Amino acid sequence: MPWNKWRTFGGIVAYFGEEYPDDYTADELLAHLVDAEWDDRHNRRVERQINYARFRYKAMVENIHYHADRSIERNQIMRLAECSFIARNENLLITGSTGIGKSYVASAIGHQACILGYRVLYASTPKLFARLKMAKADGSYIKEIAKIERQHLLILDDFGIQPFDAQSRAALMEIIEDRHGKTSLIITSQLPVSKWHEVIGEKTIADAILDRIVHDAHRVELRGESMRKKRKMEPENSYQ
Repeated sequence: MPWNKWRTFGGIVAYFGEEYPDDYTADELLAHLVDAEWDDRHNRRVERQINYARFRYKAMVENIHYHADRSIERNQIMRLAECSFIARNENLLITGSTGIGKSYVASAIGHQACILGYRVLYASTPKLFARLKMAKADGSYIKEIAKIERQHLLILDDFGIQPFDAQSRAALMEIIEDRHGKTSLIITSQLPVSKWHEVIGEKTIADAILDRIVHDAHRVELRGESMRKKRKMEPENSYQ
């Protein structure tokens, strides 16, 4: 390394490569060093949040395809990707047939939320409630519920793929009650919202849960051919 590229600031020795001209002032060079450090810390924090979220897909909003037969509006997705609905503690419901791209869209918006500094957790609904049942048995239930409650955004994927039993229904009610008006949900489901009451069961509890989930929620309804059929003919992660 050329020695004329080294600078000392308050006892800190730093190397500035060829991208920094020799005629930069000490303040300008220090500003570049501070900016580079901030960028590095921000990128590492975002990476940790994305890894913690455990998304189903490595999805990004810019890779979503807006096929005419999918009835998905670019402007709506771009507005949701701003994540102002999270700042307002609102929910997003994404419905459509299997393979249409619901999980990808949810993961893409969740990924964007991580970039913007929100804490996000993705969960397959059946697997989450199976894990909570195990947590009840081994005494870690309160810890699991607290972890869910701390997230700014919880993504419940494949909601309603199987009916809720009494224990899962009670856990769902607890999660929804804890988060209502404080944080946000994204829920994806093959079932239309009108069928959720039936799959939750227990009329009184279902009414209470849906009143908190559906009221003023944003909705994305996907239609068209299964995107999985097209994946074989298109590059990975670009088929959504």
